[in-house]
Amino acid sequence: MDFMNFFKVRTNAILSIILVFLSVIITVQAVISGSVIRAGEVNTEAINAANINPNFANGSAKGVKLTPTQVVTAEPTEAPTKKPKDKTAETTKPTEATTAQVTTAASATRKQPSTTIAQTAQLATAIPVDEPADYQAQWDAGYVIAIDNPDFTYQTFHIELSDEDRALLENLCYGEFGSGGFVGAALIAQCVKDAMCFDGYTSVAEVIKQCRYDGPTNRGTTLDCQQAVTYVFDMDHEAVQHRLLYMYNPYLVVSTFHESQNYILTYEDVRFFDRWNY
Repeated sequence: MDFMNFFKVRTNAILSIILVFLSVIITVQAVISGSVIRAGEVNTEAINAANINPNFANGSAKGVKLTPTQVVTAEPTEAPTKKPKDKTAETTKPTEATTAQVTTAASATRKQPSTTIAQTAQLATAIPVDEPADYQAQWDAGYVIAIDNPDFTYQTFHIELSDEDRALLENLCYGEFGSGGFVGAALIAQCVKDAMCFDGYTSVAEVIKQCRYDGPTNRGTTLDCQQAVTYVFDMDHEAVQHRLLYMYNPYLVVSTFHESQNYILTYEDVRFFDRWNY
């Protein structure tokens, strides 16, 4: 009887060791292949440094020549007090747009991923291209980020900002994606300009209201945000060679609506999309 118990104990011990060994091998292989995504993490195919225009390699517009009337020197600046943002709009965060005409622009400021956020939405991927993109051609044309799926038909028109709209947009860029520096601010500025060019909005305030941007606009701005607005609106450049109408941060919001749109790029944690077909 003692022999049988001893045999069972040895057998169980050997099987346990084998199972542990197999588990270690499977885990190592999964990590090497990049297939392990912990709770709260997303596979975003984020833009890396190789995509950034060398003029903006340090995250600012210091390499770009701005005319004397376009140079801003104060950082940070105070938010305008003439028209404070509606507190209700600041405290109410939409979770998902319900129609293709409405943009859910969840606050995009970079935050540390939370393991309590379960990413359940299927993340869209960019449409594969037939030929490698010419990054240098995009940089030479003034685009801040070179992307693999540029739209060669993309074109906007000049929009003259009022002083009120300029101040509001500079503050919005900071409130939505201030942590993204000049590059992040340029992406937000392009989203607003594209909404005005393609959807007919006539003011920044109208874009904020109709497209449901909820980044605070009463916290001031930065030099990077001011220069991004100058670059996109005054100098008629864009962040990327593609229309951008939707953006959100999947660490903060799960949105099947956004992921059903035409995915263009991810910068830091923020994903940007165009609308399909129109």
